[in-house]
Order: sequence, then structure tokens, then C-alpha cells
Amino acid sequence: MQPIVTGFFHEPSQTVSYVVAEPNDHHCAVIDAVLDYDPGRGRTSTTAADAIVAVVQTRGLTVDWVLETHAHADHLSAAAYLKERLGGRLGIGVHIRDIQEYWRRLYNAVGAVPPDGSQFDRLFEEGDVIEVGAMSGTVWHTPGHTACDVTYLFGDAAFVGDTLFMPDYGTARADFPGGDARTLYRSIQRIQSLPDGTRIFSGHDYLPKSGRTEHAWQSTAAAQRSSNVHVHGGVSEDAFVALRTARDRTLTPPQLLLPALQVNIRGGRLPEPEDNGRSYLKIPLNTI
Repeated sequence: MQPIVTGFFHEPSQTVSYVVAEPNDHHCAVIDAVLDYDPGRGRTSTTAADAIVAVVQTRGLTVDWVLETHAHADHLSAAAYLKERLGGRLGIGVHIRDIQEYWRRLYNAVGAVPPDGSQFDRLFEEGDVIEVGAMSGTVWHTPGHTACDVTYLFGDAAFVGDTLFMPDYGTARADFPGGDARTLYRSIQRIQSLPDGTRIFSGHDYLPKSGRTEHAWQSTAAAQRSSNVHVHGGVSEDAFVALRTARDRTLTPPQLLLPALQVNIRGGRLPEPEDNGRSYLKIPLNTI
């Protein structure tokens, strides 16, 4: 089965969101939607999410699922907004509980964010099946970038989030709380073991420093095995861990890390308004 996949590139965060429709184009899932956020003004907007809404409505699609591959550190999630506008159930991997436990303490939001995943409609375990109309998908737990990363497999398409980027760019960082380069390598080996022609859809495209100039987000399992610059065939686990660890030491935190996580552990919802009717995002000082 070949699902119909439509990608939406969000330039500010270089994120790719997806509408994944069954072959008859009646039912769909939305994966990794972005809520626009201007940190200078402290304003959210729904421009990127509304582009998804327009396509779904124009095609007459029924949204069965709004899915997250993980709790993103580089953009705010529009999952709650899309669920409100389009319906469907909100899903993420069960290990979101681990992410919630860490970040709610950082934000001093222990009472406001129970670490039980109740902010989502479904917490996926390894091997769970997702129904999108007549199309069935499978969930793989593929941690390493974070503890809660999952890959969604629908027919010949794998949605890997931030685990793998285009082959000429490489792989996800593994230095977030709960991340681990060795675990990431093993998750990648599993994804690369998929049949050669499996379409691999990545969650970002940052463009390599030389070569390609147009954004892209679709590769194949064969291309990832043969030419991923970090983890092509023949790269040992120890070599990858050394490369990934050294590279991660040079990286700065994502610009929206602190605003994003307190929204994303809530399933894409802003913190509850305070007694003046306004919501606030906290910035913990001297912690990162």
C-alpha cells in the first residue's frame, strides 16, 4: 500500500509536517504540525497549521489522527489546534511520560503537568497498530534523539521524525535529556533494515553546507544505508557514537527549546491562563 503523502515545509524552524492519506484519499493522519511563534513579541499564530487545514478541507479528507513523532525542542506543536479544527485523536509514544517528568520539574510545573500522558488521547507502545480509514500503520519505538521518539510506518512510507535527515545531512543530535547516541544508532539500524524502496520521510531539512540548495525531505531506506554521511553501511556503532558525541558538543540549544517544551509536553496546548486571563511561557534562568 502506498499512502498519499503531502509535505509542508516550515521555513522558520525548517520542520516538515505531513498529511498522510489512505490511497483512496478519504481519511488521513497529520504528523508533526507546527504552531508559529514569534519569541520577540511572545505571539503565536496558526499560519503554518492553517495551510494544512486548507489542504485537508479542499480534498475533503477526514482526519483520524493528529500524531507526534516526539516532543519537539525546536518548534511549538499545533497538534491541539488541528485537533480542534479538524477532529481526530491525538497520539504520541508512551515514553512521553519520561519527557514530561523531566521538563515539568524544570518549569516548576509539577502540579500543572501530570506525567501520565493524559494530555494525549493515545500513548503508543512498540508494535501498536493505527487505523487511518482502511489503511493500517504500525508504531516503532525508535529512541535516541529523545526517549520518546517513534516512527510511524504506513505501507511503503516511514515517518522518522528527527531520527534521520536527508542522507547528505546525516542524523539527529542525541544530547537532549533522555537522548543517547548508542541508542540512536540502534534505532537507525532498524529503520535502515526496511526494504530498499521504503520511502523515508524526515522531520527537518537544514540543507548541507555544500551541494544541494533545494530543501528535500524524502529519501529511501536504500539511500540511507548507502550514503547517509553519519551512518551509512559500514559505520560501526562505536564510530557513530564518537562522531555523534563530538558533533553534539559543538551544537547550541535550539532557539525555541525553552518555549517549546512546556507547550509540547501539554500536547500542544498553551499553559492555563492565570488570574488575569493571560497565558505565560516560563523561561527558567541559568539552567541550560
